[in-house]
Amino acid sequence: MPLKHLLLIAPVAKSGIVGKDFYFRLPCLGLLKVAALTPPDWQVAIVDEKVETVDLDRDVDLVGITAMTSTVTRGYEIADHFRRRGIRVVMGGMHVSSMPEEARRHCDSVVVGEAEQLWPGVLADFERGRLKPVYRHENGLPSLDGLPLPNWELYRRKNYLPVHFVETTRGCPLDCEFCAVTTSFGGRYRNRPCNDVIAELGSLRPFDGLLTLKNCVFFVDDNIISNRTYARDLLARIAEFKLKWFSHASMNIAHDPEILKLCERSGCVGLFIGFESLSPETLRAVGKRTNRPQEYLDTIRRLHDHGIGIDASFVFGFDTDDEGVFDRTVEFITRAKIEVAYYSILTPYPGTRLYQRMLEEGRLLTRDWSCYDTSHVVYRPKTFTPDQLLEGYCRALKESYSCASVLRRLWGTTAYKNFFYPMNLGFRQSANRLWRANCNGEMRLKPAAPLQG
Repeated sequence: MPLKHLLLIAPVAKSGIVGKDFYFRLPCLGLLKVAALTPPDWQVAIVDEKVETVDLDRDVDLVGITAMTSTVTRGYEIADHFRRRGIRVVMGGMHVSSMPEEARRHCDSVVVGEAEQLWPGVLADFERGRLKPVYRHENGLPSLDGLPLPNWELYRRKNYLPVHFVETTRGCPLDCEFCAVTTSFGGRYRNRPCNDVIAELGSLRPFDGLLTLKNCVFFVDDNIISNRTYARDLLARIAEFKLKWFSHASMNIAHDPEILKLCERSGCVGLFIGFESLSPETLRAVGKRTNRPQEYLDTIRRLHDHGIGIDASFVFGFDTDDEGVFDRTVEFITRAKIEVAYYSILTPYPGTRLYQRMLEEGRLLTRDWSCYDTSHVVYRPKTFTPDQLLEGYCRALKESYSCASVLRRLWGTTAYKNFFYPMNLGFRQSANRLWRANCNGEMRLKPAAPLQG
């Protein structure tokens, strides 16, 4: 029986801080997982528009497209093209899962939620000519036990940065107003068995060249220390791999000296931490219960004491922000010697409580999803005009990624320089591009069709 051909596509955002000109070419783990769930009688190819071009005339049996909100407009364009050619298209991803009826106008079938326990059934139905309009989990979220290992050889010749992505945990109980993780992956932490994670790490083949990064792993969890007992076991066991690794963590990691020591010993070079705001009032309003601004500096010091750099996320445009929020945040980033500042404009993504509130209050300015990239103002702020918020965001980026700021923040720190200097260079290039685009008026919203409920 001849092999059937499956084409999996990750569309790219057209603009924004992580848009098509973003300088970090990171691999798409989600499609590797889908490929791993695909039976062996299918030949799988993956195209990620961050690093390559989609051949819209390619001869395939089935197309699968994953999309977040900022990439879904491009995803719909690709889906429409293949369907005009008579090729069936299945779509999934966070945006599609939040708005399946919208997505159904552009594809033959929608996968709502996680692909595990659904994808093999989708392919079986396709082969029988009986694709369902929507596939979703009817009996709760799938188990993470015994997941098939991703085949990184599918990415071997792509122009990605030499870093492997590995997942150990899904879900988050915090349910912050602006975040879609709880809606998408559940309100509790689910951990993969440690033995499965260790087996996956043991299967990874180092990338050729670029020796300083060839053993680099990004654990793509929303909180790698979500379960402390699990984290202690995992961190102790991954030390044998002599990795340089990066992940996300909650701020309360700083209150656990044992975990900090295990992070240091196991090769942690940095953590992405959602600081979000310097205002206690703002944090209470959005439900970020674990953050206490009065402890920020002490938290940073404790992480730095263990050689752990920080990628700090701050959001501009909350209803409680004032005009001084940009300068205060930039000053704090510099004073605290934070290695990387990730600034974003508050964005009401479908599937979040923030989106629903903005919709009910009539504050959404557009449903041009390509602008939902955290670098455009897509809603009506309470304390700024949209132009003021956009200008403050671009200015904060430009100031924090000036050469002087980068040197002040990184000089004399214990952070892993081979990791954080290139990261700052990438953000500097993106920040300068956005600054120029804003000065040229390119970041302001174009006229769009009236919003409907």
